[in-house]
Amino acid sequence: MNEKSGGAEMLLGSSTLTLDPLTADSSSIRRSQPIFITSNRVKGVESFSSSVPSIPNPFPELCSLSQSPVLIGSLPPPSSDKHLVKVFGEDSHSRSVYVSRGATAREVCHMLVQTAHCSDQENWALLELHPTLGLERCLEDHEVVLEVQANWSLKGDTRFVFCKNYAKYEFFRKPMLFFPESMISDSADVSKGMTSSALIQNLLRSGTCPEIQGFLQVKEPSRKAWKKVYFFLRRSGLYSSTKGSSKEPRHLQYVADLEDLNVYTVVNSRKLYGAPAEFTFCIRPSRNPVRAQVLKILCAESEQIRTCWTSAFRLFKYGKQLQCNYQLSKSAPQSLEGSNLADNKSNSEDSLVAMDFSGKAGGRVIQNPTEAQSAEREEGQAWRRREALRCSLPTLNAAARPSSIHKIQPWFHGGVSRKEAQRLIEKQGLVDGMFLIRESQQHAQCFVLSLCYKLKTKHYLVIPCEEGGRKYFTMDDGLTLFIDLLQLVDFHQINKGILPVCLKHPCVCVAL
Repeated sequence: MNEKSGGAEMLLGSSTLTLDPLTADSSSIRRSQPIFITSNRVKGVESFSSSVPSIPNPFPELCSLSQSPVLIGSLPPPSSDKHLVKVFGEDSHSRSVYVSRGATAREVCHMLVQTAHCSDQENWALLELHPTLGLERCLEDHEVVLEVQANWSLKGDTRFVFCKNYAKYEFFRKPMLFFPESMISDSADVSKGMTSSALIQNLLRSGTCPEIQGFLQVKEPSRKAWKKVYFFLRRSGLYSSTKGSSKEPRHLQYVADLEDLNVYTVVNSRKLYGAPAEFTFCIRPSRNPVRAQVLKILCAESEQIRTCWTSAFRLFKYGKQLQCNYQLSKSAPQSLEGSNLADNKSNSEDSLVAMDFSGKAGGRVIQNPTEAQSAEREEGQAWRRREALRCSLPTLNAAARPSSIHKIQPWFHGGVSRKEAQRLIEKQGLVDGMFLIRESQQHAQCFVLSLCYKLKTKHYLVIPCEEGGRKYFTMDDGLTLFIDLLQLVDFHQINKGILPVCLKHPCVCVAL
């Protein structure tokens, strides 16, 4: 056994190659510990690198962290006073921006307009959205964004949404539409002949204000039942009557303080809360986290009544501050160069007059309303004759304007449903002339023009037809023909036609 092992050792020793150690003293090296590079070697490397001639950087602006256009948006600002706010667009995509501690909603909207390269700077707003509870509220321009965000629950799905809102200050322009006489209390000011327009001016001034009153359906706490109650809105707060519409002090019950509440519009209220109608809103304390237990949910009979209540809450709470916000919004730049939307046009139809150019002496303004309507009908007939002649010319290239050109327009929303179209228009403001075009879900190859007028959304069917072997679109049974939807929109931005109002504001989908 020993002989065998000795022979193996001789064989192994003869076949093994022995290497000399790389270091001079191998006994000083501990194999269980790492070997550290000495400082002399580091200096040697530095001396070697310094001997190589330096190569100039051809792109210094891309390598500088302070000037790089690629990295500057992704790095936090050097100031510690900046905070990150996440804002969503209407396409569910989001964008994060750094804002200062005192940044207002107007300032954040201006930042998003610049970063998203929006074509205009008017009528933008931040929406506070609570999807689970179905609540949404448009932030006032002077509200501090971080203070609003501080009241959110950390586990909730609350978010900011960047969108258009044309109706934020519409009650300043059309007070009679937002404050009907039937909802103004029969106080001493009204008995003196105070109108709805004077009501708004009185609300903006300090002093006595007339009441807003009316019946509302209120959801009873911890129950699915709704109860009809008569409410009064005064400067001192919101009150309800325990006996019909009585205003006697012994019958009035204090409901909420206006200084410490926010008003929200309720979305999908029938499904979420079993509301008797869709015209639902709620009030809640502004300094408390949003919970279903603290919500006071109210339901109106119509959109006009709901808008009256929510607008009155804003005016009573903010008063002159809203008027200052309105004046600032009017002084903001109206649009950027290159915008082709209706915002570039006049904001009021009062600047458009009917003209007659049939005489040799030049044009004249038509003063008679009957004559102006007759001229409008004649213009519609002349439009049809001109387009029929233009489309019959042999030089017209049918492929010059593709039939799908409407799909890239901001007012086209594809195959959205009727309910979703009404929701989009309501979200961006129920102002006269707000419109969108969508594909009809009931009629093949047809489209629907959804238009807002007097706080209601009306729908007009756009039917394709053929004449002379060519395809047209019409809304008046072939009386006026259009070669595509783009021409139909251009025409009705100037002429009402069968519509109650001209097309003014396209309902756009904001993408961040």
